[in-house]
Amino acid sequence: MSYRELFVSPSLVFSGIQRTFEEAKYTILGAPLDSTSTYRSGARFAPHAIREASLNIETYGFRTNIDVEDLKIHDLGDLHIAGEVCETLKRLELVTKDLLDAKKMPVVIGGEHTITLGVMRSTGENVTLVSFDAHLDLRNEYMDLTTSHTTFMRRINEQINPNKILEIGTRAVCKEELDYAKKSDTQFLTVQQIRRDGVEKITKKIDTLLADCEKIYLTIDMDVLDPAFAPAVQNPEPDGLDTHMFLDLLGTVCDNRIVAFDLVEVAPHYDQGITAIQAAKTIFEVLCYVERAQKS
Repeated sequence: MSYRELFVSPSLVFSGIQRTFEEAKYTILGAPLDSTSTYRSGARFAPHAIREASLNIETYGFRTNIDVEDLKIHDLGDLHIAGEVCETLKRLELVTKDLLDAKKMPVVIGGEHTITLGVMRSTGENVTLVSFDAHLDLRNEYMDLTTSHTTFMRRINEQINPNKILEIGTRAVCKEELDYAKKSDTQFLTVQQIRRDGVEKITKKIDTLLADCEKIYLTIDMDVLDPAFAPAVQNPEPDGLDTHMFLDLLGTVCDNRIVAFDLVEVAPHYDQGITAIQAAKTIFEVLCYVERAQKS
């Protein structure tokens, strides 16, 4: 028995498209971890809400001229969440390692942002981590926890030592995180910098920063968007990106170097479905960007 059969249960099918596991290129996995949330909980409900939204929005992407209906997608279902965060992260690592060994791209829907630590452990060496997020998540400890949604990026840097970390959309930090970012050479682009320079100039900067990267892991915290566009997130921060700027910047990152990605931190009970729709659309766009890159 594989780990994906041991630790995963079926659910609604993302996008309504279900190829067999054997023929699929992209594998959807829900990871409803919601154990260390410190402001608004509820991310455990996000995989279901985002799947539901994905069934009710159109699948054609004008940015790529690709239709999600044509992609080879298989939805595995949801990871079984354990009582201990470390055990859940271990299960996530084992399942996503299964997928990568089978030459499938893991597309993980959280859940809180801590899940990125589990998935990153399965991706091997020389992987660059690109994060779209309002926060740096580089604290050493928060509320007596060293492994949480506020510290996971620091744990990734210490335990996995990725080739590079680039965070995009930053606007909410503490001094400890800024000091650590400088010491660890963690690169970040603030919302203020993105607005001042514009998408075209920032795109060139991102291209330069990622020029020497062989493999990219992409993580998207939906709080990178301004709460006007994504109100139902666990830690909303004002002064965020708008949707079109965010999706345009995603296109800069999403090429054939992407080995896996996740989308996290939606707390669907805090709005009437707007954020889940944004999340589903974002996953559609990422998949289409990656598919276009692999065809070119």
